[in-house]
Amino acid sequence: MNSNPIPPPPDEHDKGCNPIPPLHLYSVPSDPEAAPLELPKRERPRTAWTADQLMAADFPEPKWAVPGILAEGVNLLAGPPKVGKSWLSLGLALAVASGGHAFDSLPVDGGPVLYLALEDTPRRLQTRMGKMLGGQAAPAGLTLVTECPPFPQGGSDAIAGWLDRNPDARMVVIDVFAKMRGPAPQGVSAYDADYVAVGYAKRIADHYGIAVVLVHHVRKAGSDDFLTEVSGTNGIAGAADATLVLKRARGQADGILHVTGRDVDEAEYALQFQAASGAWQMLDGPVTDHTIGDTRAAILRHVRANPGARPKDIVAALPQLDAENVRRTCSRMAADGQLTKDGAGRYYSDTETRTQGTPGVSQLSDCPNPSPDLHEQVGQPESGLSHLSDSHPADENPGEADRGA
Repeated sequence: MNSNPIPPPPDEHDKGCNPIPPLHLYSVPSDPEAAPLELPKRERPRTAWTADQLMAADFPEPKWAVPGILAEGVNLLAGPPKVGKSWLSLGLALAVASGGHAFDSLPVDGGPVLYLALEDTPRRLQTRMGKMLGGQAAPAGLTLVTECPPFPQGGSDAIAGWLDRNPDARMVVIDVFAKMRGPAPQGVSAYDADYVAVGYAKRIADHYGIAVVLVHHVRKAGSDDFLTEVSGTNGIAGAADATLVLKRARGQADGILHVTGRDVDEAEYALQFQAASGAWQMLDGPVTDHTIGDTRAAILRHVRANPGARPKDIVAALPQLDAENVRRTCSRMAADGQLTKDGAGRYYSDTETRTQGTPGVSQLSDCPNPSPDLHEQVGQPESGLSHLSDSHPADENPGEADRGA
């Protein structure tokens, strides 16, 4: 939090044995000269305009913790157990605190980050960060906390106090949201209780103009609409400014991050988990390229680069593919909406159709029926098979990786 927390009362038996005094979320500077004389005043945001005043007003663009993905406001990060949410959220916290690259690809502006790891121990956090840092220095701008009272029982005040002491803060991560929501108010519906619980984080995010990330769970049952998979009532996703759902995938991708929100364009990103470093990396290209079988992916890339290609053209360009298999696969891809075929037998990529619930995208759910050629080989070495997915065939799963939380 800050460099001069209040030390505990001296213990005659422990003098000189503990060079690092304990730190907690309520710590304040002990040296008056080290503390700012006056905290920056925050004007109460205006909440009413006439129509002409509103249209004439000049509003700043939203501040991004991670450009295009995490904006100021409440961001709900949900996913099934053991999919890697904690690895992902800690990786983002490290990237923002150090001013590095999120997902090893997106540059971010650095600033203080508060990470509430409420289901972890200090030893586990140390081990996890050591793996992720790979020998690099840990950022002093990242504050890690393992205990905090729920929002209505002092948690909001504790977080606000930290933000007052760190006016340049860019993000607060709460892992997990269930530990902070507190008991539901008496006499209210489940929807209202969920809305109120997220509202505590919403007030903090809006007042301080920062991104607050709430790590949450999804239901066991899958759904075509990822928003409906968020555990709880619609009040949780409804109160959040953005919802991000991390789901297991197939093919080269270990996960798909679905994103939608008020200031965020709806999108999905193919991610790969690097077990050795504990890092989630973003894969280039459309999600479908990384979530279908190798044969389909090779055909799709060729057709996208060469619209109007015939199967014989694809075989000529990709001699490692069997001609009959290419013909069958092109026909199946056209039936699945991944390609379109004209009357002359020429194939074209159909991006719009491929991203609207076709079987290629439906493979992101936990229990789809894979297409017959999902794992057909293209004569190339396997690269980065999933260590997180529980859906790989036995002959393609080299071993269990450290899945994280």
